[in-house]
Amino acid sequence: MVFSSMVFLFVFLPLVLGVYYGVLKNIKSRNIFLLAFSLVFYAWGEPVYILIMLSSIVINYFGGILIDLHRNKSKLILFIGIVCNLSFLFIFKYEGFVVVNLNSIFGLSLESLELPLPIGISFFTFQALSYLVDVYRKSAPVQKNILELGLYISFFPQLVAGPIVRYTTINEQIKQRTTTAEQFNEGVRRFIIGVGKKIVLANNFALIADAFFLAPSREISIIYAWVGAIAYSLQIYYDFSGYSDMAIGLGKMFGFEFLENFNYPYISKTVSEFWRRWHISLGSWFRDYVYFPLGGSRVNKQRMVFNLFVVWFLTGVWHGAAWQFILWGLMYFVLLTFEKLIDISRFLKNKFVSVIYQAFTMVCVIVGWVIFGSPDVKGAIGHIFAMFGGGYIFDAIGLDSIMEKFALAKNPLIDEGLANVNYLLLVIGIVLATPILTSCLNKMKLHTTKTFEFGSSLVYMSVLIVSISYLVIGAHNPFIYFNF
Repeated sequence: MVFSSMVFLFVFLPLVLGVYYGVLKNIKSRNIFLLAFSLVFYAWGEPVYILIMLSSIVINYFGGILIDLHRNKSKLILFIGIVCNLSFLFIFKYEGFVVVNLNSIFGLSLESLELPLPIGISFFTFQALSYLVDVYRKSAPVQKNILELGLYISFFPQLVAGPIVRYTTINEQIKQRTTTAEQFNEGVRRFIIGVGKKIVLANNFALIADAFFLAPSREISIIYAWVGAIAYSLQIYYDFSGYSDMAIGLGKMFGFEFLENFNYPYISKTVSEFWRRWHISLGSWFRDYVYFPLGGSRVNKQRMVFNLFVVWFLTGVWHGAAWQFILWGLMYFVLLTFEKLIDISRFLKNKFVSVIYQAFTMVCVIVGWVIFGSPDVKGAIGHIFAMFGGGYIFDAIGLDSIMEKFALAKNPLIDEGLANVNYLLLVIGIVLATPILTSCLNKMKLHTTKTFEFGSSLVYMSVLIVSISYLVIGAHNPFIYFNF
């Protein structure tokens, strides 16, 4: 089940909210109810995988208890807990990749299990691991109520695509929380923003991005390649940040406050800054549980480079069991190592250099997304080659062709004469990926509070209506990060 589906919007969510606020009055019954329906939510697509979720809850519950009870053996217990958690990831996500490559390298004929990937397994596994490590470090209290720990691991708003929530962030909220009318309304508004990002923007950018990745790289023009690459960069941003907005909004509706996961990453001046703004919860997870324990930057240069290599190799692997994800992660390893070794901030004091390097950063990010979104390394190299002169500036599969793939005129909701809105939507997507509009709206709010609130309510309602209209006609709808 996905948030941007008719079943979720008109059946699951109203039912859960109705019972949560209309029937249940104490925190214990509400937690049990949320746990039960979180498990229903997870089991919706593939019921058998509920066993994985239940196993994760049980293993990490007893792991935390044992770590707290046997401090003299806590390191061994933590190690066993980590192995148990990662074994789920290996079996379901990486086993096939390992088997294929072993067969290829050594001429073996091993058979893969070919198990479908459980949705969100990378996200809830990392949440569970952070709980065990925090209990081991004594930075988080052990949870002795298995139902409360189960709610932490399986809570449906952030279950399948983050943000990766730390136990220390919501431990007290699980035990005691209240939801004010303002918090609930803010949650609804945030959820609608996420729905709009996903359905109106990401799904339309997906049309052009899909056409780009499917096109033969030898026939792609420079213009086509860049428009396609930018479209995918916008798609993945609005797709993932839209999900995070929906998750944060849903959390607010139930009285939870999740940390932000995105902060306008495409305005970053350096690659390092980009990763402080993109998927913040994942970056901070690798920083706190991998990079710092390895020594971080407070070691000699050779060790620092090794630490960065480990982090970015694992970041690539976390995203997918395929060579293009590893290549993508190692690309960032090279870029971030370069920035640290030369201390890039020294050079950015010069405005001209700063502008040039910001442009370089965005080119690197866009190229990275081409690697990330390609079906394999060969396809990624071919499409990148096209971006930098491998094809003609215009050709048979040029700008007109790709914009036709993007044409909203083919959508029954929009008249044939409005086809030019495609170009406008592309520009809108770029503008909304910056804080320009937010800054303007905040200034307006200071001077015209009542008018602003009325106008914003109309905008939210319009976004919701347009989004639902897209759902009614069966628009392309899966979330990219569900695959991770």
